[in-house]
Amino acid sequence: MGLIGIFLSLGLLMYLAYRGINVLILAPILALLAAVMAGGLPLFATYTQVFMPALGNYLLKFFPLFLLGAIFGKLMADSGSARTIAEWFTEKMGSGQSIAAVVLACGVLTYGGVSLFVVAFAVYPIANALFRRSDTPKRLLPAALALGSFTFTMTAFPGTPAIQNAIPMPYFGTTPFAAPFYGTASGLGMMVFGILWLNRRRASANGAGEGYGDHAKTGEDAELADRALPSILVALAPVITVIVLNAVFTYLVIPAMDASYLQEEKYGGITLGDVQGIWAIIASLVISILLCTALNWSRFVDLMDSYNKGTMGSLLPVFNTASEVGYGAVIASLPAFAVIRDAVLGISPNPLISAAVATNVLAGITGSASGGMSIALATLGEQFMANAQAAGIDPEIMHRVVALSSGGFDALPHNGAVITLLAITGLTHRQSYGDIFVVAVLIPFALTVAVIVAASVSVF
Repeated sequence: MGLIGIFLSLGLLMYLAYRGINVLILAPILALLAAVMAGGLPLFATYTQVFMPALGNYLLKFFPLFLLGAIFGKLMADSGSARTIAEWFTEKMGSGQSIAAVVLACGVLTYGGVSLFVVAFAVYPIANALFRRSDTPKRLLPAALALGSFTFTMTAFPGTPAIQNAIPMPYFGTTPFAAPFYGTASGLGMMVFGILWLNRRRASANGAGEGYGDHAKTGEDAELADRALPSILVALAPVITVIVLNAVFTYLVIPAMDASYLQEEKYGGITLGDVQGIWAIIASLVISILLCTALNWSRFVDLMDSYNKGTMGSLLPVFNTASEVGYGAVIASLPAFAVIRDAVLGISPNPLISAAVATNVLAGITGSASGGMSIALATLGEQFMANAQAAGIDPEIMHRVVALSSGGFDALPHNGAVITLLAITGLTHRQSYGDIFVVAVLIPFALTVAVIVAASVSVF
């Protein structure tokens, strides 16, 4: 009954989340359902002593990253900087490269720390107008936005401040720039193969006489109305600052600090390496937020409102993910989970494969890259690290493989970002999900496999 309870709970979590029920409600209820079916477990203690501490520990580690990322994204949108970047790419690349222009505009913004949801809202009006002018089928637009927003800049490119790149750091003692060669190679592969696929799909559609399609205008003309936008240099400055300062703090500033005090019990009894990556992202985002504010001071309609809305916008994502971590902690505490754990770890003697399978499966079930990765690492992270060390695998490669794996099966049809993207564009799963699947699931998964094979050749 214990195993049945776990799989029933996971199945309901996936189905009910797809139906629109919030994870804040689902996670504790379904965790306790699994505990009930395991038999004999104290429900109140499971909730207050297992679920809530795991949720709280996640907030302690990652809340600043969610908060600062949401504020930065809101400032980039409200200042017009996000729109300037999108328009600049479309102007420079021309209508013949509409798909590549949209992908690169989204990629620059998300690599600079802007939330994928903010990017989707900010870029869509420009992208939609460009697709209309170039007679590119609108049904390909969600896939172009997805490719630029939640693939290569979310999990692959070294230094990205995305939470999916930050979560593995405490478990593997790594930095945001872990495994830069594999990260860069896989990220470029996602971008290039994704653009090639979408361009091929456009050519095929145009050859069959299909153009933009019969779609009503959805307000893009109003969105593109004249207003005082920043120049491209001003718009890019905060984005570039995040990336550059992240590297500076990671490799120069923080390693030079005397942080021996961290070994004291009141600071957690840790080493500088345990927090170096998170400190670097926090510092780079804070400075970039201040820079964005200063450069665009006169362009904000209500600066305090932008800060407040950015702050509030961080709460639901971080608590959703933290709740999924609490759910994972309860599942991991059940006796039947030992069977699942042993099965995952026994899939292959190669720890990279075990970590990839666990992360992909859980990301697919939860429909969340960060949620699936968090559950996998919270329950199996120590074992992954121990197995990697025993096999002589660099923790940086483990970091990159786990991050890449979180961005594979997460983008299945019930994924919140996919559903939001389709809602923004006014399209359906039937019209557009096939191409989203190729660029956001199939290609990232294939490149994750390629990274595992390449990394394993040098070890085994």
